[in-house]
Amino acid sequence: MENWLPLILGYLFIFGARVIDMSLDVLRILMLMRDRRMQAAIIGFVEVTVFVLALNEVLKGGLHDPGKIIAYAGGFATGNYIGSLIEEKLAMGFISIQIFPPSGLANQFASILRKEGFGVTSVIGCGRDGERTILFVLIKRKDLNKALQLIDQICPEAFFNISDAKRIHGGVFPVKKGK
Repeated sequence: MENWLPLILGYLFIFGARVIDMSLDVLRILMLMRDRRMQAAIIGFVEVTVFVLALNEVLKGGLHDPGKIIAYAGGFATGNYIGSLIEEKLAMGFISIQIFPPSGLANQFASILRKEGFGVTSVIGCGRDGERTILFVLIKRKDLNKALQLIDQICPEAFFNISDAKRIHGGVFPVKKGK
């Protein structure tokens, strides 16, 4: 049993290091996408340090141990998954929602969203069936669920798309109550 302990600890180190390394990779990319270069550089430094330590452990004694490769690959996959969960919880930055409400509901959509503190810009576009109102709503990522619930309450069949907003300036955003 004692002969297996160092081997198992080695596998766990490789796996854990890759989970940390890949979780940091997801966060580093997020920081780059949000124009937070200094944070991305610091995270990248730590990420690559952990990566080198994990890779060193894998390469010790050659690549003849399939357990090391499985631990490395498993840590990679798990780190991506955990990194995405962390990114979701942080909900950093802003997103843009374009809503294409059914005819006659554009004013109701805009009114309810504005009442909840969201900034809404409406424009007239021309679609396959003629003129159509398009609502543009720029929101903090952490407010996405609230906005989606409002859209669902008003008209669950409404067509909308969501895209990442890299950089913004100005605008109207909900203020936390009590501040």
